[in-house]
Amino acid sequence: MKIRHVIGGAEIDSADGATYDDIDPYTRQSYATVARASAADVDLAVAAARKAYDEGPWPRMGFAERGRLLHKFADLMEEHAAELGEAEGRDMGKPIAAAASHDVPRSAQNFRFFADHARLAVAEALPSDIGMHTYTRYESAGVVAAVSPWNFPLMLATWKIAPALAWGNTVVLKPAEDTPHSAAIIGRLALEAGIPEGVLNTVLGFGDAGAVLTRDPRVDRITFTGSSVTGRAIATAGAANLTPVSLELGGKGSNLVFDDANLDVAVDWSIRAAFSNTGQVCLAGSRLYVQRGVYDEFLSRFVAAAEAMTLGDPSDPSTAIGPLASEKHHDKVVGYLEPEKTGGATVVTGGLGEDWFVRPTVLTEVPADAPVQREEVFGPIVTVTPFEAEEDGVRLANDTPYGLSAMVFSDGLHRAHRVAGALRSGNVWVNCFFVRDLRAPFGGVGDSGWGREGGNFSREFFTEPKTVTMRIDG
Repeated sequence: MKIRHVIGGAEIDSADGATYDDIDPYTRQSYATVARASAADVDLAVAAARKAYDEGPWPRMGFAERGRLLHKFADLMEEHAAELGEAEGRDMGKPIAAAASHDVPRSAQNFRFFADHARLAVAEALPSDIGMHTYTRYESAGVVAAVSPWNFPLMLATWKIAPALAWGNTVVLKPAEDTPHSAAIIGRLALEAGIPEGVLNTVLGFGDAGAVLTRDPRVDRITFTGSSVTGRAIATAGAANLTPVSLELGGKGSNLVFDDANLDVAVDWSIRAAFSNTGQVCLAGSRLYVQRGVYDEFLSRFVAAAEAMTLGDPSDPSTAIGPLASEKHHDKVVGYLEPEKTGGATVVTGGLGEDWFVRPTVLTEVPADAPVQREEVFGPIVTVTPFEAEEDGVRLANDTPYGLSAMVFSDGLHRAHRVAGALRSGNVWVNCFFVRDLRAPFGGVGDSGWGREGGNFSREFFTEPKTVTMRIDG
């Protein structure tokens, strides 16, 4: 199989013929050859997007017409759910059935939501002074560079692409090198939906291609999801051209379970938060803090649920935990089980599996300064620590440079509101996890990034708001 760039309305190879192997994490064998972008390929993609924006019909269409095409795009994604799900599974090892039944519909919904949001969003108008009228126009920004990660390749790419396109921009998408397949598929489906040539371009390759893309002065917006290290480099690149940048970066999510929590609910959602997608989630609740009164019972239930999870072939519908996404990432995660990284913590359950698998792992008695407690592991490893009073739990939860996500499990309404307000995090889920309302802002604080996207926040990032004040003679 050959996976190619989609640039200017055509599936093409790299100008210099360069390729690399796409490795299936389960078989650990190459299943496709991927075009590897050089600076010349990135230049071609940006030029195509620039031309489509400056000369093409897309930014000049009405919201209803663009919305119609984006809904058709979503229809095609749902029709190709099996193909997209297999691409996700073979690229990064996630269970294929879950990708087809969960990730693809959510990705299609991103296009449906933003297609309608752009059409229905109301422009602000200010009360007029006598003889004056002021209102705001939201005009497309131009060319958007979207750099997406490997852990949710399709869903996180569409979180960026959908609002950018809905507001009339053109896009160059650069997916992670390990997960190019779904990006190439949606590049093709966009053309099939009738979206004009050059409006959505995909360039495949490594970080060098992403660096060229984010430094290009013809780019008007940069949206990135990935590591904090790469985010800093992209922020620097954007600053050189004064290009606005949105960064959704790493996390080290806290999960507070109070003694008044419904433990059935808390265990169920905490398992999902710790081990969904094999723990390869920036929002993962990898730091579990449990109030002393329910600590023993919670830990017993949580460990039993972790041990019941099925590891195996991503193509098997019964599989809950697939392999880690790459050999490099597997080695990184496994390194956090070494004593110098755990600080001598107790491994209650889990540990190494075969090949690129790591079993759902639960650590207790973890020192607060241990790397496994401080750093983003991005794998199926969770630490469980008791706390005494509410203020102790909040202090522990906030003891991190990250601030992307947090969870609170409590049946006390006042406590839930009070603790949610005290947590230093861009997102707080109470008695649930990873429930995304596309109308709401999404993003983090500290080392977890800059800016917010979602609803009107996406509108303001992907547009140039223009204030018009008009004198009206009576």
